[in-house]
Amino acid sequence: MSPTATIVLIIVVLLVLVAIAFGVRATRRRRLRRTFGPEYDRLVADSGSRADAERELLERTKRHARLELKPLSAESRAKYSAAWEEIQIRFVDSPKEAVETADALVTRLIAERGYPTGDYDERLADLSVEHAATLEHYRSAHDISVRSKNDETGTEDLRQALVHYRALFADLLGGDPAPGGSTVPAPRSATEEITTGNTTTAARSVTEEPVPEPGVAPSRPDATSR
Repeated sequence: MSPTATIVLIIVVLLVLVAIAFGVRATRRRRLRRTFGPEYDRLVADSGSRADAERELLERTKRHARLELKPLSAESRAKYSAAWEEIQIRFVDSPKEAVETADALVTRLIAERGYPTGDYDERLADLSVEHAATLEHYRSAHDISVRSKNDETGTEDLRQALVHYRALFADLLGGDPAPGGSTVPAPRSATEEITTGNTTTAARSVTEEPVPEPGVAPSRPDATSR
């Protein structure tokens, strides 16, 4: 083979290897975007480097593969659904305490599913592999919960926190925790009292206003109210 032919062959081989490398990278990128959805874009924006973000997401995938995750039994799902119903009922009179209870219940559910719960940031990273679509709900709820402890939130903030918690809770539970149509009610301080004779009743609003998140479809409006 002549020197010229050898050089041409080497160039062709190098071009093929480059094309393969680009193809592998493009395939990996599509897989990561499909798996992590809005979390992919958020991490790219935060890190300022697509390559660094993709390395982080690959590490999350490897770490997630080592977890011993388990589905909930029918008994556990019923138990958690009942606990969530109690939180929504409690919210009417004690919104701040209800949000604190919701945070603890979600953490307990995360642990029962097999996720570590020690560090909040690591918890988010582990959840992002299979629950990226509702992860922003969890971030928003956690942020409101933290501000609530410093008395920096109003009752509507707390109601929104419960709506956010419910999104991740349902995702982890594998279904609506209140399938009968019950939604997050307004706290008692926002109710309208209707007095008829000697009888006074509270007209409680149970209209849930879903908070739109990137990559999360709005939930279907509930047909009934509590």
